[in-house]
Amino acid sequence: MKILFVTTISNTINAFLTPHIKMLIEQGHEVDIACNIESEINSELLYFGCRVHCIEFARSPLNKSNYKAYKKIKKLVLSEGYELIHTHTPVASFLTRLACRNIPDVLILYTAHGFHFYKGAPIKNWIVYYTLEKLAARWTDGLLTMNEEDYKAAKKLRLRKANAVYKVNGVGVDLQKFIPQTPEKKKELRKEYGFKVDDFILIYAAELNYNKHQDLLIQAINVVRNRIPRIKLLLAGRGSYSNQYQQLVKKLNLEENIHFLGYRNDIANLLHIADLAVSSSRREGLPVNVMEAMATGLPLVVTACRGNRDLVEDGVNGYMVGIDDVLGFAKAVEKLYVLEEIRKRFGEKSQNLIKQYSLDQVLEEMKEIYDVYL
Repeated sequence: MKILFVTTISNTINAFLTPHIKMLIEQGHEVDIACNIESEINSELLYFGCRVHCIEFARSPLNKSNYKAYKKIKKLVLSEGYELIHTHTPVASFLTRLACRNIPDVLILYTAHGFHFYKGAPIKNWIVYYTLEKLAARWTDGLLTMNEEDYKAAKKLRLRKANAVYKVNGVGVDLQKFIPQTPEKKKELRKEYGFKVDDFILIYAAELNYNKHQDLLIQAINVVRNRIPRIKLLLAGRGSYSNQYQQLVKKLNLEENIHFLGYRNDIANLLHIADLAVSSSRREGLPVNVMEAMATGLPLVVTACRGNRDLVEDGVNGYMVGIDDVLGFAKAVEKLYVLEEIRKRFGEKSQNLIKQYSLDQVLEEMKEIYDVYL
């Protein structure tokens, strides 16, 4: 079968979807990619014969340039004769489904990595994104979700194909790459990275933006720094709020405690030097950074947003606090600093819970879904 993967930007392919595409190619299917190329597509996919089509999707659904992208994706589908299109990310997915709505013999799968409408979302999100998703559902043959809240919301949409809403355990975490910590490895890597044995290290790997809400973490570190003098927060990632967050750190004189690492490709090692993984997100689909931390055997302190709630059970493998609760976050961090035994217990529980989210398990789930349509 001739298949097209569509995402708004190429980073999504590289970060999450390469194993999924490889699985389909190994089954004998021809798979191409359409996206706005912000970074070069994984060379492994090019080696396997994937053709990459540049479609200049804009991230905002109201951007006028998306009309050009709409025409381009429609022309591509008509000229290439794709039989199955698997879309990801909301803007590209809406435009692709709109473009293909009247093209015969084309099946459309859509993976929602996290609806932009959710409990507590701004009203404008409901007005724009819920309306678009409700409209596009009628042109959708299968809708894949990654968390319980999205799954329930998707079940209320009227799809072109009946009983075609699925829940999968994310994009999969590689349990061969993200492995449990050992004291020896932790000590060795800390020396290599310039940290001390008695540092208490927190890590959050995420884009620096409003949604990821790193200012909550910065304020929480400010609360506990006198009681945990060797506390270190590692922020791995880039983003539009980078300067804003760095200015806040400077204002609070936290330069010794908070380290902005920028984009990193050594997250597995950074997790190994950490004592605790944190997430301050306002909204998630099913966060890969939390799953990778769980696979490494780290305890967690996270905000009680959608997605985080699916992975972290309060008092079982971590602590969950309110989305804007600085003091609650600080208290949870301090409790885990003091109680090493609880850190160990939470980490062991994380390792057990993550098995169902492994890449192998998710690829099996995806294979069963694809078998319905291929």
